Amino acid sequence: MGEPTRRTLEIGSQHSNDYVCAPFKHIMGAYIEALDAGADVLMQFTGPCRLGYYGELQESILRDMGYDFEMLNFANVPSGSMKEYAAYCKRVVNPHLSIPAGVANLLACLHMVERMDSYNDAYLARAGFEVEHGSFAAAQKRFFQDMRDATCAADIDEAYRRGMAELGGIAIDKPADPVRVGIVGEYFTAQDAPSNLHLEDKLLAMHVELARALNMTSRHLHYNEPNLRRSISEYVAYDMGPTSTLTIAAAKRYMEQGFDGIVHLKSSGCTPEIDVMPVLQRLSRDYHVPVLFLSYDSQTSDTGLDTRLEAFYDMIAMRKAR
Repeated sequence: MGEPTRRTLEIGSQHSNDYVCAPFKHIMGAYIEALDAGADVLMQFTGPCRLGYYGELQESILRDMGYDFEMLNFANVPSGSMKEYAAYCKRVVNPHLSIPAGVANLLACLHMVERMDSYNDAYLARAGFEVEHGSFAAAQKRFFQDMRDATCAADIDEAYRRGMAELGGIAIDKPADPVRVGIVGEYFTAQDAPSNLHLEDKLLAMHVELARALNMTSRHLHYNEPNLRRSISEYVAYDMGPTSTLTIAAAKRYMEQGFDGIVHLKSSGCTPEIDVMPVLQRLSRDYHVPVLFLSYDSQTSDTGLDTRLEAFYDMIAMRKAR
């Protein structure tokens, strides 16, 4: 399986309801491509929004299309217990699965996630100022391959050390006070490059410093909803949805740190992130930091996105120059 393409979304959209959110269509297309490539087990994690219902519906659609496969849908484990997850995997995939080996591999995987998120933070802060075009992308490609080749925690740490050292050694021409942009928004769209039409690459090409607090580490491994909500208590009293608290808290922190603009990403019709938008507008007024709201569906084009990003960049760059 290669990386998702525009065709992945087109296939997924063809077999999805028009009004379902874009992540459903992206995942659906990826499932179809995986099954066509020979996959016999599909996996869908649960989630606190409509994502929790996707697995059952997608399985039904795929079976109606004639595919034969096993569906590992973690929404079928409502307890959220790791013991129940393990039992479910043994029952659906392989009764002879080794639980100790599975736990060890899971811990190594989570360690890899932390390292990759840390690497990405450094990449976004520097890649927009490369002297030699493509040098950061090439280094990132090597880092990803090293992570694919890693077989244990020691390999992961060594790959991370090499990757960070290479990033730090790439020549950059970064001004003392660069234009800085913070990215916030819906979990899938903000992180998945094909879903957001490679927005980060587009912004880096404009020579900005980027930051994106939303990743697996911050949202899952080191997430503390009550503490985050206390940091935005003057704006929010309740947990509004899957990434709402993190979106608002990150935007507020970026504004306090003097970022020049915030980009909010969501899939069309994402209710939690729609609820966040008035709060971000209030933050924008209070801190005098512009926010660009981008909503994606299966019809969103590169041309339209490029136009809006260029106008936003011109605005924040002129504000900064003044």
